[in-house]
Amino acid sequence: MNALFSIVFLLATLLLLFLSPESFLPTLLQGATKSATLCFSLISTYAVWLGLMNVWKDSGVTRVVSRSMQPLAKKLFKTSDPETLDAVCMNMSVNLLGISGAATPYGIKAANLLDKADSAEYSSSMLFVINATSIQLIPTSIIGVRTALHSVAPADIILPTLITTVFSTLLAVALVRLLIPPKPREIQPITATKKVLTRGAGI
Repeated sequence: MNALFSIVFLLATLLLLFLSPESFLPTLLQGATKSATLCFSLISTYAVWLGLMNVWKDSGVTRVVSRSMQPLAKKLFKTSDPETLDAVCMNMSVNLLGISGAATPYGIKAANLLDKADSAEYSSSMLFVINATSIQLIPTSIIGVRTALHSVAPADIILPTLITTVFSTLLAVALVRLLIPPKPREIQPITATKKVLTRGAGI
């Protein structure tokens, strides 16, 4: 990815120097200024929401939200491990607020735990598509970008974003269930139990 961006930057630099050399430096400085402004805007947005997340965590709100999502997570990811479900639900709940950067640590933890599950391929694929599509109740990051770029109505994308992400998530979940079905749980043989019982009975 770094090599790709380097190639694009070099090609753009050569084109500007060849076609309009006098505008190269002003364009470069203007782009750097916009990037810095955007970064500071996103930093403030993330600081506010991450601060709220810490308050909710200390007050127990995030735990309540996580537990309320666990029945759905059990059906989606085919796991009942408490630690895995906690990481998955925290990842999903933060993504609902559109704070993808804050959801990343929970996503990494959930991915590592799901790799050890019985249906690892299915569970990991489901986590991937849910993070990629991710229903957005409040697209916080996009609103922050639009605010930094001086949008007249930065929050007018909330409803369209909610509709499109609900559709994309439902479609992605359906495709994963269709193309990568979870493995059925193996039924443990009872022969060993029978042997123990028969020995105890003196047979």
